[in-house]
Amino acid sequence: MTPIVRSLLETDLYKFTMWQALLHGHPNTHTEYEFVCRNATAFPLAELKVELEEQLDHLCSMSFADDELAYLRTLRFMKSDFVDFLTVFRFQRKFIDVSTDGDTLLVHAAGPQVHVMGFEIFVLYIINELYFRRFDLDAAMREGRHRLGLKVAAVKEFGKLPRRKHPFEFSDFGVRRRFSGAWHDEVVQRLAHEVPEYFKGTSNVYLAKKLGIVPIGTMAHEYMQSFQSFGVRLRDFQKAALEDWVQEYRGDLGIALTDVVGMDAFLADFDLYFAKLFDGLRHDSGDPVEWGEKALAHYAALRIDANTKRLVFSDGLDLDKAFALYRHFADRIMTGFGIGTNLTNDVGLTPLNIVMKLVRCNGQSVAKLSDSPGKTLCKDETFLAYLRQVFHHPAV
Repeated sequence: MTPIVRSLLETDLYKFTMWQALLHGHPNTHTEYEFVCRNATAFPLAELKVELEEQLDHLCSMSFADDELAYLRTLRFMKSDFVDFLTVFRFQRKFIDVSTDGDTLLVHAAGPQVHVMGFEIFVLYIINELYFRRFDLDAAMREGRHRLGLKVAAVKEFGKLPRRKHPFEFSDFGVRRRFSGAWHDEVVQRLAHEVPEYFKGTSNVYLAKKLGIVPIGTMAHEYMQSFQSFGVRLRDFQKAALEDWVQEYRGDLGIALTDVVGMDAFLADFDLYFAKLFDGLRHDSGDPVEWGEKALAHYAALRIDANTKRLVFSDGLDLDKAFALYRHFADRIMTGFGIGTNLTNDVGLTPLNIVMKLVRCNGQSVAKLSDSPGKTLCKDETFLAYLRQVFHHPAV
């Protein structure tokens, strides 16, 4: 068994930032997470069960190294007591179960949120790497390097165009669906070396430490969704989540995620108070141009200069989409682009569309009402209907 996980740092930065906030504010929360593959695969993922079990056994034997903890302490938004918690943290194998149902691979994590929320990213990239090990590695690397070369050339050519009011900046958001760890290393190293004026960081904390580049990330859907079960009125869960974030980070990590119950419902809660406190917004579903225009109109209605704010796009991006969105918005507001699968798994093979999502919190269902068809993940139709009714969200 060749271990896939190289370090407990090798996860998205927002796992650490959400982890800290939830440990401080809601340490007793119990949660359940489920794995789902949304697309067809070349062979049944159930065939990976035994190998996945071995990899999870390895993951649960790992702990944070002293130099990794020291690195986390250099990030000013990481609190000392949280890093102290990580000095004794280990994943518990009893909290995650792997099984099969015919050809379907089932992965279920259940337990205290501060002990199970971290499984998500590791499970996803372990499954990815196990899956793609069965293909022709040499052919994939040749194709991947060819495509990466074209991407680097495209960024350099784009940089020759007349400057807009705000610069073009993009980052790597590709940990969870990458082809392999080795390929991820190669992609990020090359981008950091060849186009450093445009490539601004990575969500992979391990690679950020290793390469001396900026770790990128704030919050994901699970943070906001958790507040649907925290005892506040359901209509107020977004405001409660944003307020807790403000109190935890006091001006750091100021990009808010907008699509847990749709952009319209988010903006209804994102009043002048929050609009001044947060540096910008992140798009992850729905039409990005429509979303961005709604954000700009909202800032204008609040009499906030949009040039002081940032829109971060992260939904299924490639460079061409990023270039187009940049051209549309860059003279009116700062932008950022988080590109995932198209950077770290563009090697000529069909990527897996896999997720591992929070489905229950403190014994009740939680859900995201996506602005994109197919992204809603909740089996509790009664709760979904109630959530849609409360936030006037149409079924998509």
